[in-house]
Amino acid sequence: MKRRQFMAALAGVLAGPALARGQSGPRPRLAIYSPSEPEALMRENSPNRYYRALFEELRRLGHIEGENLVVARYGKEASVGTNSLVETIIKSGPDVIYAVGPGAHLFKVRTATIPIVALTGDPLQQRLIDTLAHPGGNVTGVSVDAGPTIYGKRIALLHEMFPGLHKLGFLTLRFQWEGQAAAVRAAPRQFGADIVDLSFDLPTSEATYRDAIATARDAGANALMVGDNPDTMTNRVVIADVIGQAGLPAIYPFAEFVEAGGLMAYSFDLVELNRRAANDIHAILGGANPGDIPFYQASKFELSLNLKTAKALSLSVPATLLAAADKVVE
Repeated sequence: MKRRQFMAALAGVLAGPALARGQSGPRPRLAIYSPSEPEALMRENSPNRYYRALFEELRRLGHIEGENLVVARYGKEASVGTNSLVETIIKSGPDVIYAVGPGAHLFKVRTATIPIVALTGDPLQQRLIDTLAHPGGNVTGVSVDAGPTIYGKRIALLHEMFPGLHKLGFLTLRFQWEGQAAAVRAAPRQFGADIVDLSFDLPTSEATYRDAIATARDAGANALMVGDNPDTMTNRVVIADVIGQAGLPAIYPFAEFVEAGGLMAYSFDLVELNRRAANDIHAILGGANPGDIPFYQASKFELSLNLKTAKALSLSVPATLLAAADKVVE
């Protein structure tokens, strides 16, 4: 059964039980885990439109924090180590864990009973699930990874903007790089370009990114690609500023980087993905088995361009890119 059909079939059946549970018994508990984002973002009134979409969809489905839902947030403020924090979350016994970014595997190896909804990269590569259509086990969710084609598309767009690309620095979390390396290395070969590994570990600081860009320059990289994860998103202003100071053309994973001064972005729709994650949470709170809920892959993408930054880099924006752009910052 297709994911859309599955979720539609559940909607009517589960709405009543989910609400009844919140009204007549203990309120269900949702734990949100994202170690590189501040907890202040993980709210319905968040300045982050993606978390707003999550909570707005939960509310539409009848789950309202403070009324019939308890939400525990675990962000970058957590003072304990990653493994200790994961154990703490599991011991607290939430009804569902929403793991944002490369962290679902930490829960997967420690609990087989607490349902996990993940917003993550390739769940198959991470061995989180058996198949996309039927995940099995206690994990389901949404994937920002549309396979190797996403890297090839981003690099092709950057090459179209900057035909002189010959060595590309890739800035991303080391955990992600381990799974992406083969696909990312293969993508620029069609242009005769090489890849420079700029992977990093959490936690990060401004120095993390400054050092990475310095490494890229020392290695001869003349362009950059930034990976899609919550840490780069949180630090987008710093990253766009450092790359701008280095005078390097770059492609980013979210439109917000372009708004912060980055050259261009090819991004999946995180609003859509968070709404889908909310529907997974709703289904599980209504009694669905996460292993039976199909894992969704991103299918909507948006091209954003910053013409001011292109001018500062002395780049002439091709008419084909302008015509294809969904968002243009002038």
